[in-house]
Amino acid sequence: MSPRVLIILAHPAEDSLCHALAASYAAGALQSGAEVRRLDLGRMSFDPVLRQGYRGSQPLEPDLVSAQQELLWARHLVFVYPVWWGAMPALLKGFLDRVLLPGFAFRYRRDSVWWDRLLAGRSAQLIVTMDTPPWYYRWFYRQPGHEQMRRTVLEFCGIRPVRVKSFGAVRSATPAQRARWLEWARRQGARLPPRT
Repeated sequence: MSPRVLIILAHPAEDSLCHALAASYAAGALQSGAEVRRLDLGRMSFDPVLRQGYRGSQPLEPDLVSAQQELLWARHLVFVYPVWWGAMPALLKGFLDRVLLPGFAFRYRRDSVWWDRLLAGRSAQLIVTMDTPPWYYRWFYRQPGHEQMRRTVLEFCGIRPVRVKSFGAVRSATPAQRARWLEWARRQGARLPPRT
């Protein structure tokens, strides 16, 4: 069976480096024989606000119902997004709040502090752009956005391993640097994720 790859693009601007990185990754994955699907969060229609937290029910919009089906189909998830104010953009956070619901992504056990990770069996790659140099983000800020996404979101739901690749500083990058980043994304896509 061919690897099933879902690319989740969370930059709203279509002329962004994130869009180009997602396209390069997809091209490499398709070339290697993977099945590739893509969610462009900027084109989806949904309320990013979890109106009642997890205390009430908030019906999923059709785009979010489809997104859950795509997450269940995929075995390798590729999130492509910018770091803004140290973490993921609101578009991605709202998507995760609405889609990774109890009973779908995880389930708390009765009378226990433990939970079931309902999305186990999947791996993930984070491709992240930033204006901060990645070394500075790691050593001085302790990469809070990466840790949030890896540990408290994806691994909480059973998705592992989660690999992270940061590109920056974007605002001062030369055309040659950007070309190298796009080539990295293409080569990474060409490395088939584990077959399942």
